[in-house]
Amino acid sequence: MTSAPRTNDLRRTLDDGDVALGVLDDTYSPKLVELYGELGLDFVWIDLEHGGPGPRDGDRLEDLLRAADAGGTELLVRLPEPDPTLVRKALDAGVRTLFLSRIETSEEARRAVRAARFEYDGDPGERGFANPRASRWGTAEDYAATEDEEVVVGVTIENPTAVENIEEILAVPDLGFVFAGPLDLAVSLGHPGEPTHSAVEDAVETVREAAVDAGVPLGGLGFGMDDVNEKAADGYRMLNLGSTTAALQATASSWFEAYEG
Repeated sequence: MTSAPRTNDLRRTLDDGDVALGVLDDTYSPKLVELYGELGLDFVWIDLEHGGPGPRDGDRLEDLLRAADAGGTELLVRLPEPDPTLVRKALDAGVRTLFLSRIETSEEARRAVRAARFEYDGDPGERGFANPRASRWGTAEDYAATEDEEVVVGVTIENPTAVENIEEILAVPDLGFVFAGPLDLAVSLGHPGEPTHSAVEDAVETVREAAVDAGVPLGGLGFGMDDVNEKAADGYRMLNLGSTTAALQATASSWFEAYEG
């Protein structure tokens, strides 16, 4: 008995040149992940660097993945460092799209992408073969061949060294996308909490121009819908619209403001 191969609709969106929209769920709630899928979001960002379960907590990750499958969306999982063992762990749990923090060089990016593939750039990859959830416990048809076609690995550009090396990073074979991180860039450039500082905006623009020129999908944060629309017009292909807690805060605050008692 065999199962159908896994498919990654977020990858299809990027391959088609369309813009993918998502939300950061910073409550790490399977129920909300499922709801976001039902609402039509292309991805739900699960950040394992700044909060939530540890990246090796396979059981928690599997619950979130099952919710994404039920709602018809993709998890976009952020890992805290470019550790190939974390890449393999997340993918074996069933993650199809992930991105790595703390990337500074093309070699670090290449190691992360190679760890996600059975075959890489004409050579054997370093995914490692097992029968975890990703393979439907050994029942998925043509697992090794189809998995390499569905997994997407990206990197976050969040420090000056990565910006300086952006063209070499973008040239890494099978790199799925780069994500320009203005908040982390602001910290690394000495302007914490100031994503609109001119030095930060210049660094982000360097990344944007290089990604568009290289034809590598670019991801980023949307600071309001006017900003989202502007970034989509400027070549961004993955945009985060906001977070669960920010949306709840805005809604609850509006209730109090409207109360006339």
